[in-house]
Amino acid sequence: MEKTHQDLKKGLLPRHVQFIALAGMIGTGIFKGSSDTLNMAGPSVVIAYLIGGLLLFIVMAALGEMATAFPNMNVQHLINKAFGFQLSFIVGWLYWFNWIIVIIVEIVAAGSFLQYWFPTVPLWLLSILCASVIIGINLFQVKYYGELEFWFAGIKIITLIAFIILGALIMLGLFPSSASFSNYTEHGGFFPKGIDGMLSALLVVMFSYGGAELIGVAVTETKDSQRVIPKIIKGTVWRVILFYVLPILIICGVIPWNQVSTQVSPFVQVFGLSGLPGAADIMNFVLLTAVLSAANSGIYATSRTLFTLSQNREAPKAFLKTTKKGIPLNGIFLTTLCILAGVFLSYLYPDLILSYLMAIPGFTVLLLWISICSAQLKLRKQYTGKPGFRVKWYPYTTILAITALSIIFLAFLFNKQNFIGTTVCLVTLVIFILLSFIVKQKNRNIIPPEFY
Repeated sequence: MEKTHQDLKKGLLPRHVQFIALAGMIGTGIFKGSSDTLNMAGPSVVIAYLIGGLLLFIVMAALGEMATAFPNMNVQHLINKAFGFQLSFIVGWLYWFNWIIVIIVEIVAAGSFLQYWFPTVPLWLLSILCASVIIGINLFQVKYYGELEFWFAGIKIITLIAFIILGALIMLGLFPSSASFSNYTEHGGFFPKGIDGMLSALLVVMFSYGGAELIGVAVTETKDSQRVIPKIIKGTVWRVILFYVLPILIICGVIPWNQVSTQVSPFVQVFGLSGLPGAADIMNFVLLTAVLSAANSGIYATSRTLFTLSQNREAPKAFLKTTKKGIPLNGIFLTTLCILAGVFLSYLYPDLILSYLMAIPGFTVLLLWISICSAQLKLRKQYTGKPGFRVKWYPYTTILAITALSIIFLAFLFNKQNFIGTTVCLVTLVIFILLSFIVKQKNRNIIPPEFY
């Protein structure tokens, strides 16, 4: 295999990387999952999004610090450097599994949004159509993928800003509706399901924020990454918190939380209340592009994760193969097969697949974020110089994040409502742990002992 066919290309500009991360985070979790979190916690879900945002900030700050201390090393390389082969293997494959589930969720959600206009067409058929589009996009050279994703994410951001403005006008009474500030305290109060309801919504919130770490995945394809990554991380975190918390506040004020539909996106509901001609259709189109964009980011993440795993001998060498344009073709092919399996599940269980699958990425995102913070604690002593970007109040902030994420993780495991998701995740985790021992033994004669 020629060396030039084993390299990814540095074709991503700073604006591409920032919007790729935003695209990964702003998808089904906010546009579709917000109806689930509102029904779980009522208006208090805002607190869950704020807690999740704080943890996100600490995790991304830790990632930014390591990115400046070890230029051109992505998340997978950093975990490998900190903890060696086995944990790197387990976390890497879990992250790949995480994004496979996310892609399936986003594609099925895209199919459900298309059903808004084509209610008689089966969900599985619409999902295959959506999958074909995003797989085709990922076969382009990475700079073209980055450019397309930039515009896709731009549509979502413009829409969220328009939603915030429209919602504010509705709250001010400029459109006829039942909007009222009393909606925050009536219908059971601000905590209608108690503290437990707010905490249980945290898992979907973690799923929603998952995707921020795509910045760390894209490091090896980013020009001048050491300088631009910290700036991108700072800007991305605040924008995401803004684009989650304000829309949720508006939805709670415009629609009583117990009247938020689980079948239609609450964003479509609010736009429909405005009475503007075609507003609901426009919003549904935007939601469609939004989830396709998130799935698009997912295919990027899975193919690049497989490439890095292969570099570290944690995956078959076949995933090192790239086209002349630097596209990891075999990684995209494997992802395509997994997407088809997910679409088949949507054929078998069209009414249940979204709610079941959305719990699983929360599990893997938590493990990945804990690993990132733990890697920072371990690698701090190995910095050769003082990085220009550092986590404030270290190590207390990092330890706080690890502790909080671990508590949320344990709460997820012992939540009876997550039984199916927990079972799938634990079985998958055990499989990857067993495989890590097998692959480690196989590589023992190839990889130096200190690597472990």
